[in-house]
Amino acid sequence: MHAMQPYGEITGFLIQWGKGDSAALDEMMPLVYDELRRLAASCLRRERRDHTLEPTALVHEAYLRLVDQRSADWKGLAQFYGIAARVMRNILVDHARKHTAAKRGGMTIRLSLSEADRFDSEADVELISLDLALKELEAIKPQHSRVIELRFFGGLSIAETAAVLGISHATVERDWTFARAWLRREIARN
Repeated sequence: MHAMQPYGEITGFLIQWGKGDSAALDEMMPLVYDELRRLAASCLRRERRDHTLEPTALVHEAYLRLVDQRSADWKGLAQFYGIAARVMRNILVDHARKHTAAKRGGMTIRLSLSEADRFDSEADVELISLDLALKELEAIKPQHSRVIELRFFGGLSIAETAAVLGISHATVERDWTFARAWLRREIARN
């Protein structure tokens, strides 16, 4: 979250939005747009080369899905970016499923995990397989799954992930290490 706006102003908009003031989201979006676009670009860098979504389109689609989150109990900007990262992940997975269905299983959607802080030494894994493995991890270790989601899909640093989750830097590092190993094993099994 490199060039974030002051927390106070945006948190105020989040609280207003959570109370049902839909205009608050419209007021807030110009303040967070650059960061959302950075998150989108980070997500898309790890996608296949012929991906049809652009960062701007991903942000706009995420915005439409975020509108439905207005009743959330917003605690701050870090939580907002965490939810935005999850929404973008869901959009990309939905897009990958549609693309795969259109190709009738012919072309797989590839995602490089090695680019995410040297996540894995192996070349690529399928986005849909990663999503399924993350859902399994979330069922047994939700915090570990969120660490992967924020670091990998959100492009957040260890420190930023710690801030979003409200945990220590050391805990994020441990969770990151465990979750990467767990995902490698799960994906290798499938």
